[in-house]
Amino acid sequence: MPVAPAPSPLVEGARMFARNPAAVAGLVLLLLIVVAAVIGPMVFVVDPFEIRAAPLSPPGSADAWLGTDYLGRDVAISLLYGGRATLLVGAVAALLSVLIGVTLGALAGYYGGKVDATISRVTEFFQVLPALLFAMVVVTLFSPNLLTVTLSIGLVSWTGTARLARAEFMKVRDMEFVRAERSIGAGDARIIWKVILPNCVAPLVVSATLAIGSAILFEAGLSFLGLGDPNLMSWGMMIGSSRQYVLSSWWAVAIPGAAIFMTVLAVSLIGDGLNDALNPKLRER
Repeated sequence: MPVAPAPSPLVEGARMFARNPAAVAGLVLLLLIVVAAVIGPMVFVVDPFEIRAAPLSPPGSADAWLGTDYLGRDVAISLLYGGRATLLVGAVAALLSVLIGVTLGALAGYYGGKVDATISRVTEFFQVLPALLFAMVVVTLFSPNLLTVTLSIGLVSWTGTARLARAEFMKVRDMEFVRAERSIGAGDARIIWKVILPNCVAPLVVSATLAIGSAILFEAGLSFLGLGDPNLMSWGMMIGSSRQYVLSSWWAVAIPGAAIFMTVLAVSLIGDGLNDALNPKLRER
């Protein structure tokens, strides 16, 4: 009888991810949040900064079913528009941090020696640097807007990915298939990006996923401190602007806080599921 071909690692990983209820729940939750943030502002074409009802109206009000903040802005409308800015900053900042981390980690792990020592010192410098303070300085110097907030988060959050990429490249660079590529005259760029990197992608994908959650929390912290883009509604801005009313008007703070919590939770569940699905040792169980 002919032997059925073994499924590819990608297909097997997808099957294992689908068998993880927590990971699937996280994926569904994140998709719902993203769809609401993308489609919501298209359905409710209004200004989220517009005063729509009496200030601090409780949830269930006729003009604002999730209540209003201290200025009378609709919490539900602000939540939809704020989700778009928060998710965009989180995703782009995480992508930037992964690009920086993978590039520096790959170079350090592949070349070793002085290149590794130099990049490692730079990584250690950024690792001990107070990340929030550095981001605050960058945003303050170049004015708080979407671009500067995104860049500041990406510039201070790449060190973990760089260390992971360095360790993976050091582990793979002397394996037989890499030596075979060198023996046929392959250049360093090809070996790094087309030979070694695909064999290190699994842990880096997990790291990139978790970086999104960290970037979302970072953006929320900057906006909470009043260092976000003042012209864009975000969940952190909603919390920060209403924090003095948290005891009397809990909904203005708790609702955007719950949105941040659910988003980061969903990303974390997806990251855990990807870690299990992309781990070949776990797939063999």
